Amino acid sequence: MPILALVVIAVQPTGEVWTHLLGTVLPSSLVTTGLLMLGVGAITLIVGVGTAWLVTMCRFPGRALFDWALLIPLAVPTYIIAYTYVEILDYTGPVQGALRALFGFKTSRDYWFPEIRSLGGAIFVMGFVLYPYVYLTTRASFLLQSACALDVSRTLGAGPMRLFFVVALPLARPAIVVGLSLALMECLNDIGAVTFFGVNTMTFSVYDTWIHRSSLAGAAQLACGMLAIVFLLLWAERYARRKQRFHITTSRYLALPSYQLTGPRAGLAILACALPVLLGFVLPAALLVDYASRRLDELFDPALMAAVGNSLVLSITAALLTVAIGILLTYAQRIQHNPATQLFGRVASIGYAIPGTVLAVGILIPLAAFDNFIDGFSRSVFGVGTGLLMLGSGAALIYAYMVRFLAVAHGQIEGGFGKVTPHLDMAARTLGRNSVRTLFEVHLPLIRPILLTAVLLAFVDCMKELPATILLRPFNFETLATTVYNAASREAFAEGAVPALVIVLVGLAPAVLLAWSSAQSFRGRKSARG
Repeated sequence: MPILALVVIAVQPTGEVWTHLLGTVLPSSLVTTGLLMLGVGAITLIVGVGTAWLVTMCRFPGRALFDWALLIPLAVPTYIIAYTYVEILDYTGPVQGALRALFGFKTSRDYWFPEIRSLGGAIFVMGFVLYPYVYLTTRASFLLQSACALDVSRTLGAGPMRLFFVVALPLARPAIVVGLSLALMECLNDIGAVTFFGVNTMTFSVYDTWIHRSSLAGAAQLACGMLAIVFLLLWAERYARRKQRFHITTSRYLALPSYQLTGPRAGLAILACALPVLLGFVLPAALLVDYASRRLDELFDPALMAAVGNSLVLSITAALLTVAIGILLTYAQRIQHNPATQLFGRVASIGYAIPGTVLAVGILIPLAAFDNFIDGFSRSVFGVGTGLLMLGSGAALIYAYMVRFLAVAHGQIEGGFGKVTPHLDMAARTLGRNSVRTLFEVHLPLIRPILLTAVLLAFVDCMKELPATILLRPFNFETLATTVYNAASREAFAEGAVPALVIVLVGLAPAVLLAWSSAQSFRGRKSARG
């Protein structure tokens, strides 16, 4: 429905607005968006693939720590990282302050320092926050590669570098493309960081055209352009994997690193793995803790408590409903394996690829029409107005969260159901259980850990979502994400340090869970080989 509504809105006349957009806004925002995605893609590829290879294939001090620590930057939303780095690297920040104190500089004209509020700054920040998407998928692919293929390559004289580029990297290409696509879609979705850095991407242009130029049709037309970019990414991801299907034909897995690094090589490996964690999590988290420790009196501020309550209610409700629908879709695909159920599952999972601003534009008009219809009907029949039931109550936000993050829950649940053998369904039917009782008495108890993981991931994604929240929230309705955004917009990020730290702490849960799953996978393969 949001996509169809977006197309309907986009064909409405825009007057002179589209002429202005086409002549000034669209060309520059397209170029900027392209450069941003190119830069972020390069950083995520180099950092994600490089660190995944190091922790999988090499032995060096601290490797076990970096195995899970490299996932931690996923806990921090890009907009919070952006705000912290402006505080750290701006003229009044500690880095430039230390330079002036050390060398005796008096003003900014006495020395050169890169401008963090720039396209380069946005690429740097997003690259070191989003690389775990590539690291996670590539690491899993390296773990699954057959030891025989690598052993044969060594037998044929391949050294570590040639083994990486000629054998391991091509085998991991499908996983790399998946991780890169996820990172680039998150990059395209961002509005907080790019707005703060003054980078006019397509996402910012949609927001600016809707809010500041009051042209919903113009915003919808720009949003359709963004949607085309997203579908192009999805097509590229599928196309890149069209002939990249590999099957493991041996029970031998590569479970242990193969190259012992010592001396300078070990030091370089430690540095290569430590820098992404330091830049993507440790420095921003340290600043947040410092700022928040000075404002502990705000913990019980009524406005903050209201924002916490709003975030929890919205996120918990959306996460539970999303997982429930994910169970329904997945189970329908299991018991009715036909083209209709497969199509519904695929269509319902597209939402994750739709940026929050695009989703908000597509949701606003249908729900506004629904609200107006119910209000008019209630006035004519009962003489009482209902107001904006969906847009005014936060239900629109819950709907947007469900549309956007259903793919997260659906993917987890689908994987869980895939591990339950169909023989259990047959046995339950033999014992007189129908499909509903089989679901509740057999399947759900067996996949309970998967369900908890799905709820947790959906909950945290809802807590961090900013673009859709800004555009669809009711008046005078704040969440933790909008509280942080408002403080940063006023150049008073310190005021938003406490809610920002709360978001980071909540986000640590799925990051730790993913790290634990990775460690369990490694131990399982180690014992399997032993």
